[in-house]
Amino acid sequence: MDMSVVAVGREDDSPVEEPLRVAVLADRLGYREVWAGEGPTWDSFVLATAIGAATERATLTAGPVPVSVRDPLTIVRGAAATAAVTGRPVGVALGTSSKRVVEGVHGRPRTRPAAALEESAAAVRALMESRPGEPIVPGSGFLRRLPPPGGMLTVAAFGERAVAAAAGHADRMLLDLVSPEQVRMLRARMLAAAERAGRTAPRLAAWLPAAVDPEPETLTQVLRSVAGYLTVPGYSDMFVEAGLAAVVELAAKGADPETLLRALPPEAANTVALVGDVGTVRARIDAYAEAGLDEIALVPATAGDPAGERTLTALRPQ
Repeated sequence: MDMSVVAVGREDDSPVEEPLRVAVLADRLGYREVWAGEGPTWDSFVLATAIGAATERATLTAGPVPVSVRDPLTIVRGAAATAAVTGRPVGVALGTSSKRVVEGVHGRPRTRPAAALEESAAAVRALMESRPGEPIVPGSGFLRRLPPPGGMLTVAAFGERAVAAAAGHADRMLLDLVSPEQVRMLRARMLAAAERAGRTAPRLAAWLPAAVDPEPETLTQVLRSVAGYLTVPGYSDMFVEAGLAAVVELAAKGADPETLLRALPPEAANTVALVGDVGTVRARIDAYAEAGLDEIALVPATAGDPAGERTLTALRPQ
C-alpha cells in the first residue's frame, strides 16, 4: 500500500501554519507525496509552492481544486508555475467541491457539476501534455513557455458521472472518507467505466483521517470530519448501516455541527478513518488494501498531536 500525506484537507480551527509543519515532517519521514488541499484559507498552488520551498524530496499535488471556480488553464498554469519554482513534479487534483464552498464562499454558481468536472478533466489532461512552443490553448496566439508540471492528474469522484470522468481522463481517482466496503464498490464502478472508455484504469487513492493512539481532542477532530458527511447522499446510507441512524436523522433535521458532534459515539470514527493503536490501524490499512485501494493519503489529526507527528511517525514508510 502506497502512503502519502495531506498537509491540509478540510477547513478547521487548527493553526494556519500547521499545513507547513505537517508537510515538513512528512518529507523528513520519507513520505513520497504531499497534497496541498484548497479551501477558504489556503490557495493550493501557493501552499504547494511554500511546501516545495520548505521540503527536499516529496512530490507535490495541488487540490482538489473546485472546477466551478478555476478554469482549466488557470489550474495547469498554477501547477506548471509551482513546478518551475520548486523544481519538483506537481500534480493537480480536480473536484466539484460543495455548494456551500462554491456558492457560499466563492459566490460562483455550482451548476452542472458532473458535466463541469468532465469538461475540466478533459481540458486539463490536454493542457498537462502540451509542450513549450505550442499554443497555450488552440488558436490563442500565445505560446506555452513553461514545461508541463510533470505530476499526475487526479479526479475526485464518488457518483457515477464523476467516476466516468476519472476513468476517462485521470491517472488517479480519489475517494474521500470512505469505508473498505465503499472502496470495493467504487473500484468495481471505476474498472467498468475505464473498460467502456477503452483506457487503463486509474490508480485508486483515498483521503482517510488518521490518528494513532489518539488523545480525546484528537478523536474529536476526526469526528468533526465524520459529522460533515452525515447528510451527503451515499454516505448517509453507509452511516445508517454502521448503526448511526439516529445521528443521520438528527443531521437530516438540520442539527448544528456541535449537536452532531455530541451525538456521535467515538466508534463512529472507525467507519471511515484509521483510528486506534498501531496494530489496529495497520489492520485497518490491510482491510483497505484487500478492498482494492492502491494508495492511502493520510489526513493526520493534529489536535493533541502537533503536525500529526505521533501518527505519521508510527505509519512512516519502511
